[in-house]
Amino acid sequence: MSDFAEIILEGKSYKMPIVVGTEDEKAIDINNLRSESGYITLDSGYKNTGATESAITFLDGEEGILRYRGYPIEQLAEQSSFIEVAYLLIYGKLPTVEELEVFTNEIKIHTLVNEDMRKILDGFPSTAHPMGILSALISSLTAFYPESLNPNQSKEEANLTIIRLMAKLPTIAAWSYKNSIGHPVNYPKNKLDYCSNFLHMMFAYPTEDYQIDPVVVKALNKLLILHADHEQNCSTSTVRLVGSANASLYSSVSAGISALWGPLHGGANQAVIEMLEQIKADGGDSKKFIAKAKDKDDPFRLMGFGHRVYKNFDPRATIIKKAADEVLTALGVKDPILDIAKELEEAALTDQYFVDRKLYPNVDFYSGIIYRALGIPTDMFTVMFALGRLPGWIAQWKEMREQKEPIGRPRQVYVGEKERNYIPMNER
Repeated sequence: MSDFAEIILEGKSYKMPIVVGTEDEKAIDINNLRSESGYITLDSGYKNTGATESAITFLDGEEGILRYRGYPIEQLAEQSSFIEVAYLLIYGKLPTVEELEVFTNEIKIHTLVNEDMRKILDGFPSTAHPMGILSALISSLTAFYPESLNPNQSKEEANLTIIRLMAKLPTIAAWSYKNSIGHPVNYPKNKLDYCSNFLHMMFAYPTEDYQIDPVVVKALNKLLILHADHEQNCSTSTVRLVGSANASLYSSVSAGISALWGPLHGGANQAVIEMLEQIKADGGDSKKFIAKAKDKDDPFRLMGFGHRVYKNFDPRATIIKKAADEVLTALGVKDPILDIAKELEEAALTDQYFVDRKLYPNVDFYSGIIYRALGIPTDMFTVMFALGRLPGWIAQWKEMREQKEPIGRPRQVYVGEKERNYIPMNER
């Protein structure tokens, strides 16, 4: 294969280098296209544009492959912990026993947030969406740690910012939930592991002891691993783009949270539960809604089926389906909403209409089911997504800084009015 691509514009030839990734992904480097030819490329939504060269996550949608730093998601979900996967993503390698212990203890030291943040939290009404609170409070960390604003932080200072964010986001996330239901917040208990501590802050009441169920901890751990990174999606690209302006890690992740809040990105698992509730309110006849989904003239769409990236199957869904079955069995959950979900799942896996179109249940379908079974309200689903995606955002921001990537500045093709003269007010 040639090591360049030839582009002919107005009879003139331009040679653009070919870039080949370690998994044989091929790209045309068009960095000099505009300076040499005056042309830019147009790719609405950046669906076919590589914005960076990254060593963090490999995703092959056609083959259903997802790997973090080369490790298959199937192996990590089965054998690893969320904190170990976070270390892998952020620092590029699996930790030794000592490295993991140090990382875990450093996070525990910083789980408390400044008491003045309580005052900010108290300013939000109980109707405030937890994602809005989360984004605002994460951004406010720059006020409590102004040294994080320095783009020339030492390696040690930058790492302390990373540790603080890993430690404090679960606390802030749980507090955002407590605010939404008008309950007093719970402080972290550092004797607990990362997932158990979060569950304690979410569900404990000051009036009684909270018993942490190991089945729930295991399920949450697996869910967070499966969501930890997913290549250059909307929120991750946002984190890198904001960070390219030398914005702090806190500001960049706050922007990523806001991007994730968009229902087309992070709201899919919430949409699954809302769809199931719609079916239940209509009488609970899943066959009726399966027929509606097949009717091209009916606006109804099944949420949580198929995926815009994975064209054959979502490797995360295979893992999480097993976890969902284990959770529902272990907890003995009796919920008509989840009964409807199982009926839809069965139809999608066996009905030829769905099989032919590869409309299989995806990770959002099963994560919505698990979160509901765990007692997590739908408004918190996207917050849970953010909690899982945090190490991926950090890793992407860190990589962008270490590669000294230039500030992001997309181009456009202008299609507005040509130059025209101002019309005085009395002549309009």
